[in-house]
Amino acid sequence: MTEYNFGPTHPMAPARLELTARLAESLGLFQLGHVTVAPCAPASDDELRTVHTADYVEAVRRVSADPMTPDAERGLGTEDDPAFAGMHEAAARLAGGSLTAADALLSGTAVRAVNFSGGMHHAARDHASGFCIYNDAALAVQKLLDGGVARVAYIDVDAHHGDGTQNIFWDDPRVLTLSLHETGVMLFPGTGFATESGGPAAPGTAANIALPPWTEDSAWLRAFHAVVPQLVKAFAPEVIVSQHGCDSHRNDPLTHLNLTVDGQREAAAAVAGLAARYCDNRWIATGGGGYDITGVVPRAWSHLIGIVAGQAVPVTTRIPEDWRSYVKDTYGMWTPDSMGDGADIWWRSWEVGYDPNDEVDRAVMATRKEVFPHHGLDPWFD
Repeated sequence: MTEYNFGPTHPMAPARLELTARLAESLGLFQLGHVTVAPCAPASDDELRTVHTADYVEAVRRVSADPMTPDAERGLGTEDDPAFAGMHEAAARLAGGSLTAADALLSGTAVRAVNFSGGMHHAARDHASGFCIYNDAALAVQKLLDGGVARVAYIDVDAHHGDGTQNIFWDDPRVLTLSLHETGVMLFPGTGFATESGGPAAPGTAANIALPPWTEDSAWLRAFHAVVPQLVKAFAPEVIVSQHGCDSHRNDPLTHLNLTVDGQREAAAAVAGLAARYCDNRWIATGGGGYDITGVVPRAWSHLIGIVAGQAVPVTTRIPEDWRSYVKDTYGMWTPDSMGDGADIWWRSWEVGYDPNDEVDRAVMATRKEVFPHHGLDPWFD
């Protein structure tokens, strides 16, 4: 998985994957009796073409073989997505991880799975974007649909709008895409506003909460619980696929949200609750963005792994010293000594009332007004 490598100065550092795996192992999560660490092969071209165009897959192969001939029209060889030798196979392997997860759910060999290397939610049908070559989350959703799943809910909590996944399923009434992100007025990709709510054949199947900069845990969680559970219940999905980019953290160098690891853990727990309540526990979780590679990403995604595995790691857990020493010796960085940030994540329920003077509440109400009526929900009271 660490072969997905845009170079030493790129924010999408493969070390974040290595450090997450090391921390999860040090915490004993991979050793749990009901957990399997499964190998995965790169997605085949036929699999990739279920959500990407044949021309695009061929372009990735071509640039992968000769990185000195970029294809900027398809987003290959740009500042965000530099070309590198072996790019096709590396990106296809990340995609293969999420396809392996979907296969496991379809076969019944697992009910939950995590591919923290995935979550490449900006990749579009016909071009790369935002550090993403192939859209593994969309591939997993499509695999589930092709395997007989009637409805899938896709929940994206990355600081950036999940535009690629939304657009791939824009006009498919079998897929509900929900994205909470920093407003596109401030942040790439400049989309994800409340008015984006689905194509003509699928009205109300895209829900976007565009949050103001500096939104913190309590406001973020209030927004999540004011929109996501209601729509998931009304849509009645059979499986949830989620994207857990942790670049919403207050220390992330590329974004302007103000969450803590404690808040991100609570978000993962909320998705777990929805999967348990509405989907017979069937849930595929992916990674995504996150650019504080030593202090945030490994903790956030180890929490995700623990929650998916039903063995949540308490935020007060001390980080194993072997892991902290490895990071110090290898990367010259001191890391937090606890799995949490010591945050108070209490949030106000939407039932206490809408505050029109609150910028987050206004963003939430815009989404509720746009999407709720399509599902028979009252934006003021449900």
